[in-house]
Amino acid sequence: MSIKICKICLLAAMLSFTSLLSAATTKENWNDFLHYTAIGRYELAKSKAEAIIESEPDPVEMLELTQENPRGYSILLRVYNSNEQLKDAASSIIDIIEEGRYIKRTDPEIIRQEIKRLSTTIRGRIKAEKRLRNSGEFAVPYMLDAIGDESRKDEMPYITAALGKMGRDAVRPLCAALQMKDVAVKSEAVRALGSIGYSEALPYLKHVYETAETEELKKLAAKNLQKIKGSALQVSASDLFFALGEDYYYHKDSLKPNAEFDFANVWFWDKTQKRLSREKVERGYFFELMCMRSCEWSLKADPETGEAIALWLDGFFKAQQTEIAMPEYFGDGHADAMTYAVTAGPEYLHQALSRAIKDKNNYITLNLVEALAASSGEASLLESFGTSQPLVDALEYDNTAVQLSAAIALGGANPTRDFVGSSLIIERLSTAIMQESAEELGEDKAAEYADRAFDVLDQLCSARNKIVDVSKAQKPLIRVIRSDSDKYRIEAAQVLAYLKTAEAQKSIANVALSEDFDKSVRMSVFDSLINSAKLNGSKLTDEQIDKLYSMTASRAVDPELRESAASAYGSLNLPSEKVKTLILDQARS
Repeated sequence: MSIKICKICLLAAMLSFTSLLSAATTKENWNDFLHYTAIGRYELAKSKAEAIIESEPDPVEMLELTQENPRGYSILLRVYNSNEQLKDAASSIIDIIEEGRYIKRTDPEIIRQEIKRLSTTIRGRIKAEKRLRNSGEFAVPYMLDAIGDESRKDEMPYITAALGKMGRDAVRPLCAALQMKDVAVKSEAVRALGSIGYSEALPYLKHVYETAETEELKKLAAKNLQKIKGSALQVSASDLFFALGEDYYYHKDSLKPNAEFDFANVWFWDKTQKRLSREKVERGYFFELMCMRSCEWSLKADPETGEAIALWLDGFFKAQQTEIAMPEYFGDGHADAMTYAVTAGPEYLHQALSRAIKDKNNYITLNLVEALAASSGEASLLESFGTSQPLVDALEYDNTAVQLSAAIALGGANPTRDFVGSSLIIERLSTAIMQESAEELGEDKAAEYADRAFDVLDQLCSARNKIVDVSKAQKPLIRVIRSDSDKYRIEAAQVLAYLKTAEAQKSIANVALSEDFDKSVRMSVFDSLINSAKLNGSKLTDEQIDKLYSMTASRAVDPELRESAASAYGSLNLPSEKVKTLILDQARS
């Protein structure tokens, strides 16, 4: 038995020695790396860095080495930023150090031990408070758990005192915890937020004040609101949440997530588990997600806060603009921002659009204009927000895609009353059909806008719209009908048929009569010529009429084309002399 115990002791000693040897090797390699870097021996420095990485050191140990030598850590950062030879190795070491920082700050067992140590000696309490502050938001759930534990009542004064000293990093989880039903623990969270003193807590404290389960809690919320900002008592929780949402939307510095990590945390109150939970999210859209949450709380506090809906839409589009996959807590099948936008209705879309235009955010502005185009009619598209009409303003916005989308939206609504800027609709639609912005937008996008613009022009013509003067697009339409595109040649002819000018009809006839174009194109354009003649009478030259007659009379012409020409000829309602000649020319006697 004793031999077996000795073998176990020997094995333990060996493991301990190996651990010490590994630690010594890591420290030596670290110091050697710094030394060779400092004297410019980068090949040797690189070999030492690679030795550190290959040894898979304890991340916490690596962190402690850098904390013992802050200057060394500065050297590491410097070579990462400026030395291509050492950059990759330095990056890997930094990742190890950051992992150590994360472990040290978030390890539940370490946090629980420090919470216990709050109730020991004065010296132990001071150290524990410092380490809990260093753990920041990660410590808050465990501190609240301890406060709610009936068996730890003796520790509560020390824990609650420490909670009020946690600093800004603890504000978000403490605010989320105010959703709990335990009034006693909630009261301590309220006190802590008042002691920490950051304005981010104001809307949450005001919401507690407005919905307090007891009079004592209401008074406590009022007292701690006044500690931070007394005037907040006179403002509704909904308005305070909206103001916080705007601060997040515009990335207010005081709301930044902890800079030490490459991620951020969004905190929730888990009603089932009755404790805080967190979701790791990308820093790239943390502000936008928190803006959306603040707007959601604004609506919970007052469902009539329409401006919160508009800001929520702006925030969601801004989050999408980062092109980062939405966070896991959105869940499977969560709709995108456009789905919510087209559902929201014009009132909120105009408010959101007004902000996007003011901020000069092309992505959000374009999406909101498209949402209005998809979901709104004339009355709502021309709605005013304040002293402006956001969609009309979009016609002059400094972005071609926005201008074109706004023109398509307004033109497609078939406006029946004039408004300042209405003349720009045709100007923008003309730009679209000529595809002048193909280089800027890309050929596919420019073609898509041209298709949509032709649809709108056709609708305006069919409706005989009196506000949007399609005749002002005549020159661009004639340029298009003479272009190299058969598709747009046909579409231009369809719109030109509605215009009353001789030039419009003659340009249609020139294409229909020309042998340079495919049969299918000519037949479609003949249809437009027929429509033009029916609407406006004959405006062709004698030469064009003679050519048309010649096609009708010729047996050499394709029968289908000849039939189309004959139909066009008949629609011109010319004197009967030509028809008589046509009949007699074919007569046999």
